[in-house]
Amino acid sequence: MNTMTYKGYQGKFEYDQDTDIFHGEVLHINDVVTFQGRSIDELKKALADSVEDYLLLCKEVGKEPEKPFSGRFTDHLFYI
Repeated sequence: MNTMTYKGYQGKFEYDQDTDIFHGEVLHINDVVTFQGRSIDELKKALADSVEDYLLLCKEVGKEPEKPFSGRFTDHLFYI
């Protein structure tokens, strides 16, 4: 799996040979955030732009943006 990260948000991407475009999606959040570009440089910029747009939209509508899942679990002790 091809991935890149911006501000802790991890995006996976694939290359579509038929259209000559890279397509990507941000992982580990429930909201759908996508990006695309014709080169790796364009793809990096598109990921950054999409994450910034997502953060701005969340702020505008008064929603807390989802934090990307880190892949780590923390142990919690519960006493009864």
